[in-house]
Amino acid sequence: MYNPDDPQSLEKYSSAVTLSDMEIFIFPEIMYSLVLANIMSPITWEFKEDPWFANIGKMNQNQKIQRVKQFIMHNFTFNLDLDTWGLTTKQKELDRFEGFIDLEMLQQSNALFGYEGDKYYFDMDIRRHFGLDQYKSDVIPYWKTETIEAMKAFRHLEAYSSGAGECVSLATLYAAVLHVVGEVPLEKIFLMATPLHSQNFVAVGNGILTNNRRIVTKNMWFNGTELSAKARRALENEKVTMVANNTGHIHTLYDSYTINREHYEDFTDQLGSYLSSKINYLALTSFLRQSHNFQVCFQVKNRVFGTDRFIEAEKVFHYEHSSKSRMGDPSEKNLLEDIDIDDYYPSPLPGRIILNELGKTLDEISKNLDYRTDRDLIKEKLAGKCPHAGEMLDHLLEYLETIPRLPRIEGRDKSDSTPLLLPTSEGREAVIEYLESQRGHNETADLAFTAYRDLGKSPWKPFIKAALERNPVSVSGSFGMDTSEVHSFLLAMDDESIYGENRLAQPDEVWNFKRGNGMEKALTLANILKNRAGDKPVRIVGAEGQLHLEHEGATYSFPYSGTLTPPSESDMEL
Repeated sequence: MYNPDDPQSLEKYSSAVTLSDMEIFIFPEIMYSLVLANIMSPITWEFKEDPWFANIGKMNQNQKIQRVKQFIMHNFTFNLDLDTWGLTTKQKELDRFEGFIDLEMLQQSNALFGYEGDKYYFDMDIRRHFGLDQYKSDVIPYWKTETIEAMKAFRHLEAYSSGAGECVSLATLYAAVLHVVGEVPLEKIFLMATPLHSQNFVAVGNGILTNNRRIVTKNMWFNGTELSAKARRALENEKVTMVANNTGHIHTLYDSYTINREHYEDFTDQLGSYLSSKINYLALTSFLRQSHNFQVCFQVKNRVFGTDRFIEAEKVFHYEHSSKSRMGDPSEKNLLEDIDIDDYYPSPLPGRIILNELGKTLDEISKNLDYRTDRDLIKEKLAGKCPHAGEMLDHLLEYLETIPRLPRIEGRDKSDSTPLLLPTSEGREAVIEYLESQRGHNETADLAFTAYRDLGKSPWKPFIKAALERNPVSVSGSFGMDTSEVHSFLLAMDDESIYGENRLAQPDEVWNFKRGNGMEKALTLANILKNRAGDKPVRIVGAEGQLHLEHEGATYSFPYSGTLTPPSESDMEL
């Protein structure tokens, strides 16, 4: 639990406020604390009452999940803009975490500190991919995981017509909404973080993967579309750094774990099953849809006006782009009939395997052979006219089974942890009361109130540390303004918080969304002043309906009707 005298404890609780990607990799507990904060949020419970979910109680589990997906797709978009939360430097962050983690460990788990993945990402210029090539090599972004309130607040920005968030924000949002609205048990929702991405595995039915705003079913994983190719990248090319659910977490860099071992082993089995498929015609056509270079090995036969006709496979796959029909499924016949007869040849094309005949062979082979153990025999049976057939089969078999590189539980010690069994069916207040009752013996529950930004139930010092050290947008945005101009600019903003009750926004949330209550505006000004003249003390005092910020003999006042007592002078000192 929080210990103000322990620098690591202060840093962890402060990180639960800003929730940057690098902070989550170093303090894995804080990722699930945001899931709990989102579950406590009134916004999540308002979603539950939305007319979109009026009949959700009558739906089966898969229908509920699909309904949630459609709601999130409609109301949120993906955002990874470098300007939203500003920039920092590698050295500054390494100085923060000195004594907690070394650079070599950080490079293994975070792309911003040197990790470049293994296959797909190895030759990619990571900095150019993220838009960082315009800055010095030491510069990295503050990619902060947004709370549900911050995600929704993107609507206040001119460039956005909906809410928004980065990948970890969308993963934690999905976990909360799937549980509260979709009624998926928390123990079935596993958050997975890789160095470059975060997504969830929902262990229901054949399994479902969330991927930013979308979800990917097992069938979609193997359908060969651009969407499935994007969804596959992280698990095909990266190590999974961390897995978490309501019982705890396991992290590849740490010697102990807190997640329930049985849950984790079940997750490993279910994810493995989700990521593997039998070799059959549907799998082959899906693979070829994505692997264009092997399409030239094949031709497709179709009976046209009573005569067998032939066409290059790549032409057929090109026709798919303008059709709802697909090769390899029941709509294949419609697709082939829609192709103009002039595109067909009267005789087989030399050097090409007839795809739809091979498909029938594959279906028969898969009944009798196991492609894991009978690989060479299958290659022998399928060796055809195409010289690349063997190479193609090797790639196909890799496509049919992705082996995720998960943190190994063997050789690690189990740390004591209390599973969080939320009384969600009893309503939001019951959930909050339950989490409060768990704070003394479950650190994630305790961190949740800091991630929730409830300054009536969490310490000021970590919040202030985050506000004054890691909010560069308001500092750069006010460049060139004198203090009185900044004060006037803040007073002119809408006098409402994106949060409610005793919860507060950070300065850059106030600055970005151009709104905040008096306490939030005072802290935004404090952040700007501390970053301009860090050695000069800033003090916030309260009066009847007013807050007064005192700095270098000047006083700047803000109307404030909230009940929070201002932070103490010691809280404001860093």
